[in-house]
Amino acid sequence: MKRWTLRVLLAVVVLAALLYVGDWVVFRVRRGPVGVVQVNQLLATPLKGNKMEYDFMGVVPVNCSRSIFPQKGNDVCWWLERHKTQWE
Repeated sequence: MKRWTLRVLLAVVVLAALLYVGDWVVFRVRRGPVGVVQVNQLLATPLKGNKMEYDFMGVVPVNCSRSIFPQKGNDVCWWLERHKTQWE
């Protein structure tokens, strides 16, 4: 049982590494496709008495990579499109 579990774990790690390398290759071949997503930025400021003040900072365009995993330091577009609120 222990040997079988180790093989399955190793296979999952290898497949994840191959998926990441494949995503990186496709991203480089397509010359780094980058998109832009409009994101709402909010600022949470701590106040006295364990209270918080929430300030809307505006809508900001954020660069994102059109890939499965984050590339070139950008977040992925599919994640930002579903989570359009960022807290500072």
